[in-house]
Amino acid sequence: MRANARKAAKKTAGAAASSPPVIDPYLPGNGNFGYRVSRYELDLEYKVSSNRLTGSATITAVTLAELRTFTLDLADALSVTKVGVNGRRPDQFRCSNGKLHITLPAKLPAGAAMTITVRYGGNPRPIRSVWGEVGFEELTNGALVAGQPNGAASWFPCDDHPAAKASFRIKIATDNPYYAIANGDLVSRQNRASLNIWTYELAEPTSTYLITLQIGMYERLRLQKSPVSMYAVLPDRLRRNFDHDFSRQPEMMKLFIRLFGPYPLADGYTVVVTDDDLEIPLEAQGLSIFGANHCDGRRSCERLIAHEMAHQWFGNSVTARRWRDIWLHEGFACYAEWLWSEESGGPSADERARSYHKRLQHSPQNLLLTDPGPADMFDDRVYKRGALTLHALRKAIGDASFFALLKDWTTRYRHSTAVTDDFTGLAANHATVSLRPLWDAWLYSTAVPDL
Repeated sequence: MRANARKAAKKTAGAAASSPPVIDPYLPGNGNFGYRVSRYELDLEYKVSSNRLTGSATITAVTLAELRTFTLDLADALSVTKVGVNGRRPDQFRCSNGKLHITLPAKLPAGAAMTITVRYGGNPRPIRSVWGEVGFEELTNGALVAGQPNGAASWFPCDDHPAAKASFRIKIATDNPYYAIANGDLVSRQNRASLNIWTYELAEPTSTYLITLQIGMYERLRLQKSPVSMYAVLPDRLRRNFDHDFSRQPEMMKLFIRLFGPYPLADGYTVVVTDDDLEIPLEAQGLSIFGANHCDGRRSCERLIAHEMAHQWFGNSVTARRWRDIWLHEGFACYAEWLWSEESGGPSADERARSYHKRLQHSPQNLLLTDPGPADMFDDRVYKRGALTLHALRKAIGDASFFALLKDWTTRYRHSTAVTDDFTGLAANHATVSLRPLWDAWLYSTAVPDL
């Protein structure tokens, strides 16, 4: 997503020896121990005029160890009024430092089912991070959620780490005539007094950062001639530009299905275009979100359209288990841009690769692709070096084996998580020569190798 990432002062990724263990040193405050969530059910109401979010979350989980106390990620801007666990009040709950801390009346054994209910509310705002502000954000006349990498807790209590995938049901009530869209299939739309109530069901296991909410003065359109159901949600004023700028999405979808395997979601694909300008587009499960500036009537952002669509395979379905392996998202989506360029009559993937290779050679060569550090994980070099790694692999094993590998990858790890070693191990099954020199040069060295 973040090809031109917001940069801030670098933070130390590791924790001191005396600190408690962390799930991911890139986000040492995120994620929680002792349980695994299988489902979230959100029942929310949002007032656009006052930026007021209220409602409840019901979380289905199972304990992984004997448990008396546990935590959920929840931003400090939101206040919790009531908590229940398996129908009983906990001994104590409190919110501090981005966590909801819960103490149970008695220990639960390992393997016990937990149903956690949390009533909460407040004025949501983005979470400040090393990458800028992330999460729930007010628009001029609406709201959006940009959750990557740690923004989910800005609007609902959760286990906010990409390795923690779950299904979702999101019910959102908002003022008429605003349109509200979330992930998954729209299973109902109701009107009650001055409110519209929308209910979405997402069956596929999904990381919390990929869950989104988009609210605005939008209309929903169904696009024609696509191999999967495809929709657009946007202001009416942008319809003409959209029809031109996004018209080749069905062709992109056909290409990516042919090269990457079946589209991984049952409920189709939706593009949201906000009425405000956005610095960058962003991906969510089953959706991509663009700003009005990306819909200018000149088809100037087509590479980004391809990039965000490709994330439905690489990043959303097959998700990096830890953030240091984000090249498995961004390198693949960037390479999809080059494949689309070649398919649509632009420069070939090889021409793109050679051009960006020259740029990388003249850039600082101090980035390790498989561990760029938290401050640099959205650096453009991760995107381009990741794509170049795939191009070098394609050259080494040939087109037939390369695209067979990509299909194998998206099938084997569909709606799951993976690390770099999973990919390199799988690639060995599709190669007739050792790939160790290639991986050493591209993945585990900082110098830019010859292409």
